[in-house]
Amino acid sequence: MLKRARSAYAQINGQTAPFYGLAAALAMAIPLLAGSLTGHAAQGSMIALGAYLVALRAPEGPYGNRARDLASGVLMVAIGSAVGGLLSGHTWPAVVVVPPLIALGVAVPRIGSTAGLAVLLSAIRPPSADVIGIGLLELIGGLLTMGLLLVPWPVRRLRPLREALAEAADRVAEALDAIGQDVGAPDPSPLEAVELTNPDLLAVTRMPDWEERRRAASEALTDARATYGLYRSGRGRGEPTRPERLIDALGRVLHETVTLQAVLEAAKNYPPDREWTLETQTAVSALAARLRLLAGAIATNGEAPLGGEDSAAVRRMGRLAEQIRRAGLAGDEDLIAVSLIGQVRRSIDRIAGETSSARRVIAGGLRIGIGPPRMPGAPHPMSALEQARRAVRTRSPLFRQVTRVYVTAVVSMALAAGLHIPHGHWLTITAMLSLRATYGETVERLVQRVGGTAAGSVVAAVVLTLAPVQPAVALIVFVFALAGFALRPINFAYWGLFGTPLAMMLLDFSAPADWRIAGERIGLVAGGTVLSFLAVRLLWPAGHLERLPVQLGRMLSVHADLVRAAADVAGGERVRLPQEKVVTAERSAEAVAETGDRLRHERVPDTELIGRLRDAVRAAHRVRDHLIAVARVTREEAVDTGPVPEILDRLADQLEEAAALLEEPPEEDLKTRSPAEELEEELADLDSYLATLTKRRRAEIKSGVGREEFTPLRHALLQVSGTRYTIRSLRRDTGRVINASLAAAGRRS
Repeated sequence: MLKRARSAYAQINGQTAPFYGLAAALAMAIPLLAGSLTGHAAQGSMIALGAYLVALRAPEGPYGNRARDLASGVLMVAIGSAVGGLLSGHTWPAVVVVPPLIALGVAVPRIGSTAGLAVLLSAIRPPSADVIGIGLLELIGGLLTMGLLLVPWPVRRLRPLREALAEAADRVAEALDAIGQDVGAPDPSPLEAVELTNPDLLAVTRMPDWEERRRAASEALTDARATYGLYRSGRGRGEPTRPERLIDALGRVLHETVTLQAVLEAAKNYPPDREWTLETQTAVSALAARLRLLAGAIATNGEAPLGGEDSAAVRRMGRLAEQIRRAGLAGDEDLIAVSLIGQVRRSIDRIAGETSSARRVIAGGLRIGIGPPRMPGAPHPMSALEQARRAVRTRSPLFRQVTRVYVTAVVSMALAAGLHIPHGHWLTITAMLSLRATYGETVERLVQRVGGTAAGSVVAAVVLTLAPVQPAVALIVFVFALAGFALRPINFAYWGLFGTPLAMMLLDFSAPADWRIAGERIGLVAGGTVLSFLAVRLLWPAGHLERLPVQLGRMLSVHADLVRAAADVAGGERVRLPQEKVVTAERSAEAVAETGDRLRHERVPDTELIGRLRDAVRAAHRVRDHLIAVARVTREEAVDTGPVPEILDRLADQLEEAAALLEEPPEEDLKTRSPAEELEEELADLDSYLATLTKRRRAEIKSGVGREEFTPLRHALLQVSGTRYTIRSLRRDTGRVINASLAAAGRRS
């Protein structure tokens, strides 16, 4: 437990938010100070409380998205304050009304804890005849917070988009670097066998993980697309905007990088008798450096240099590849190796071309039209109702979490009402804000909250004893709000430390708290902690394990669909691999990975199951990379790609059969051949076909066909030699994702 506590307090989850802290602090301190100086302290505290509740939402993303989020928060605070005012003095009706609102906030992230807190904190106040007036005061406070947070909109409107685009360019550059450092690198196993704990040493001694870098780049591009989607472009639909063109260019760079990695892996098996790896490594590193320059120019709005359009390293690699090609035509090099290195050259040239396209877009400025915030499409009421019915029928993890929070809120409020506990709302607040989806996350949040709250309550008692004058308290509120909201993204313990005295001073501004109230707060937080722990420990399990076969089956099914699309590309029926199918497959794998993370936070994690899920997800990521490489290598029309489409169709069959096995397991185990055994004949045919192409190409040259002439036979040799190693890797990783998925679901392949 001590180790868990140290880990909880030592976490760094994000970066400081100084502007966010300053805006929230001003929105609370100004009404308090004005109210205390004008003799309207109670009204000032109501305005500050509304500002506090809206500031708790911590909106993110573009300013249009923030404006929508803050506006909905302001509306909920105003309505919640009025509803809570009507419940004031009616303890048991509040027990009936408040818990469903708290549970609704868990089910609908856009509502969050705002509505429940607004009603709860208003219901505990003394009854007042002016319910509408109090609601208007809190509405003013919410509008004040909203206005301060959106003040920089004219100047910083594009900053979230620039940050997302710069992040995407940086991540794609890191993926390129991972490839560059692996070209011609020595065997890393001796260094990997050494156990190191110093992160600086790890950074320089360990090879970068290609799969990790590639996933990070893909996620950054997805985030950039999502961020751009929240802006209103002000352009016609037929013409893509500059940000769209830049995102597309970076996406093509990433896909070509995936192809380059696959071809380089294949080229390791056929090294020509000359030094080409150093030039390749230099060219790849130069392209990564150019992308980093572009990322800097995006982030600084053109103040950083863009770099040149041409690259000497890429030209040198091209000249060397041409020399190797001529040697192969003369019979001095293996034709398969020559074809692979030629494919490496083409991938590097394409990456350089897309990088130059991105540079020209950035040089022209990332202009975007100004318009009202883009409102997301409202879901159809029947679809939302159907989703709710399905969640109840299947007892989904979200439904279980909502129910758990509801039961805990009812119990905590009933205890406070039945035992007439002073300041009993702290019991409910602790319980509602501490419960998380898993045991580990809940315990971590409870540890952070208990420690931070205990320290914060003591600090509040000391501060309020030394500075009981209201203007002084208003200034202290400013300091604590600034520190609490600015440091909350780093670690929730900071919020407990600074947010606890802040809440105590806001709720009791007219009658400042003392040591007794601070002690009660610590005791009630401890009581809420116990309730939360009992809820997550004793109530029904989260349900992630029960949904695992469905998630694994969907991952296999969508990857089978992607494999068939790649077969269509190889067979000439499609021009390119559909981006939406790639994204769908990636999201299905990430859903399984997220379930693995949830299971890791259980009280007794099943390490064997988690390891199988990790293996399945990693293999699924590699399968997508292989398919991207196959589709890009065979995207141009060829005379004959041999058995490649048939092999891909057979792999898709295997994935679909495994998905069906997860959905409807057979009554008795059947002895079937593994995917590797069933595909061995087709792969042998591919090897024979490649050998035949090589002989025919040499015979074609001897018959008098010009060495420089681009014939269909030469084209077929280039394509098949570039895909052979990738196809074999695809077969291997498809078998791994199937076997790991079946093992994780308790099925036998």
